[in-house]
This record gives sequence, structure tokens and C-alpha cells, in this order.
Amino acid sequence: MKRPPTYGMLAEFDSPTALVAAAHRTHEAGYQKIDAYSPFPVEGLAEAIGFHKNNVPLVVLIGGLIGGLSGYAMQYWISAVSYPLNVGGKPYHSWPAFIVVTFEMTILFAGLSAVFGMLALNGLPMPYHPVFNAPRFAFATKDRFFLIVFSSDPKYDGVRTRQFLESLTPKSISEVPS
Repeated sequence: MKRPPTYGMLAEFDSPTALVAAAHRTHEAGYQKIDAYSPFPVEGLAEAIGFHKNNVPLVVLIGGLIGGLSGYAMQYWISAVSYPLNVGGKPYHSWPAFIVVTFEMTILFAGLSAVFGMLALNGLPMPYHPVFNAPRFAFATKDRFFLIVFSSDPKYDGVRTRQFLESLTPKSISEVPS
């Protein structure tokens, strides 16, 4: 009988301190594609699993710049190119009059890019995740803490990864099918 492909190896822990210690040891052992699940935020866990990059600020900056430039360009095009109208001797390109709309477009585009960028970078919406197939993963929302080593990690080997996770003294270890 053919076995389904493995998504990773999941270890269950009783406390957040045990999870953070296990995550430190796992990352130091050379595993790079790991993740942790907890019912509440655990301080130091993101650093323990090696999560350091955050691209949302860059996405928001780019969105804000695009919004500001498009707001300014839209007003310039309307007042100086498409429909030039001389009102009270003002020049067609009167930049002080463009500041309010430019600012508001910057805020609008930055806010929208923050929402959609965060959703895209987190891979959301995700109604199904393979880790939901783990037998005891339902406790991740109650009082258990989980550490997974993904099978896509270059160092992943089913037998050796299980032996390594057993050395961390978890409550249980399970293989997560894809």
C-alpha cells in the first residue's frame, strides 16, 4: 500500500517554555523550515524558530508611494492637461491645492496595501491546512504547544527527524500527511 506524502513531523509540548527551548534546539540543529503553534502569543518563539523577516512595512511603503504619486498625477492631469481652467489667475499646476488629495490617497493606498499585503504574505485565506490532520492538533487552541518540522526542509529525514524530536522529550510525536 502506498503511503501518502508527508507534510512534516509534529511534536506536542505541555508548556510554552518547553516549546521555546525545543524550538531553539531545533533551529540550532540546522532545521530551517520549522513552525510553532500555540493557543496564545509566546514571547521569544518567533526568534527561536528563526523568523526575522517582515515584508509588510515595505509593502505599505510602496503602496503609500503609489497612492501619493497617483493622487498627485491625477490632479495634475485634470487641472493642467485634460481640463485646464484659469480660476482667479492661479497657475494650472498649483501644487499647494494638490496636498490634501495627495495625502488622503497616500493613506488610502497604504492602508489597503497593508491589509491585502498582510493577507497575501501570510497565505490567507487558508480554509484547510495539512496540520489539521494531526490527531491531537485540536488541543492547539486550548492548552498544548506544537512544533513542526516541514518535510520540505533540506535536513528532513523521517527517521532521524523523529529521533531528534524524541530527544526534545515532547508529550507526543506524529507524522502529518499532506
